[in-house]
Amino acid sequence: MLDANDRALVDGVLARQLRPLAKAITLIESQREDHKARAQGVLEALLPHTGGAMRVGISGVPGVGKSTFIEALGLYLIEQGLRVAVLAVDPSSSLSGGSILGDKTRMERLSQNPAAFIRPSPSAGSLGGVAEKTRETMLVCEAAGFDVLIVETVGVGQSETAVAGMTDLFCLLQLPNAGDELQAIKKGIMELADLIVINKADLDPAAAMRAKAQIKTALHMLRPASPNWTVPVLTLSALKKEGIAEFWQAVSDYRRTLTASGEFDARRRHQALAWMWELIDAGLRSRFRTHPQVKHALPGFARAVEEGTTTPSAAALRLLGYVQA
Repeated sequence: MLDANDRALVDGVLARQLRPLAKAITLIESQREDHKARAQGVLEALLPHTGGAMRVGISGVPGVGKSTFIEALGLYLIEQGLRVAVLAVDPSSSLSGGSILGDKTRMERLSQNPAAFIRPSPSAGSLGGVAEKTRETMLVCEAAGFDVLIVETVGVGQSETAVAGMTDLFCLLQLPNAGDELQAIKKGIMELADLIVINKADLDPAAAMRAKAQIKTALHMLRPASPNWTVPVLTLSALKKEGIAEFWQAVSDYRRTLTASGEFDARRRHQALAWMWELIDAGLRSRFRTHPQVKHALPGFARAVEEGTTTPSAAALRLLGYVQA
């Protein structure tokens, strides 16, 4: 049962009030044990009101113009009568643990629009550069009536896999001079993409067209993320607001195509199940590390493994034995 404060929080989120929304997300991100229990109650109350938004993941190398693109896209969607939430996962400062990039300062016009909500969250060392509570935050934003959720990643790396596993469509941004850079793109990252965008095409239109042709050729040699969807390669200029409407049309085509085949809903069900197992794995790891006998014995076993006096498998079996009872 929710107490009066948490009920007011839930009611405020459902009423599309930004202050209760921000407070609910802060509660979910808290590491305090009492806050974790409250957060679960709030999430369960909001769950029936989730699932209606289009979830879009955006990634690309630093300097590709992710924030400029997201702001241009967000303002365009608001002009179409939609509400937009941006969850921008910043790398964390190793000293303070806080966000470094400050996406609100890089999306000034969008952040001031009442139909938009931008939440910069420090990744806090989380694997893949995605904030630990990003999925829960997405659900709260959906309950608050946002039509489009945009998740921006830290950069190229494991964050792509994490974001692709929590969004409906994963978009990879590229630069026009993709000749040499194309060789450095990991095959797995290209395979994750549902849509590829060459930004800053206005700087060198000829280079942008060459990059488009190169990427299309590369895609023919890769396994597509979906058997029902051929990955488009688009060129646009976020700074000049050129190509934004065509991008959103491609997103709409994607949703319509995958919904018709049943893959859209199947993908969400698979993601929810995978999320459950991730939480189980994380919970088991946390309980293991905080077990009194494990905490006492772990330093000794770690030294023994480093010094070669015991094998990693033997040490692991002994430590796991403490928590099997």
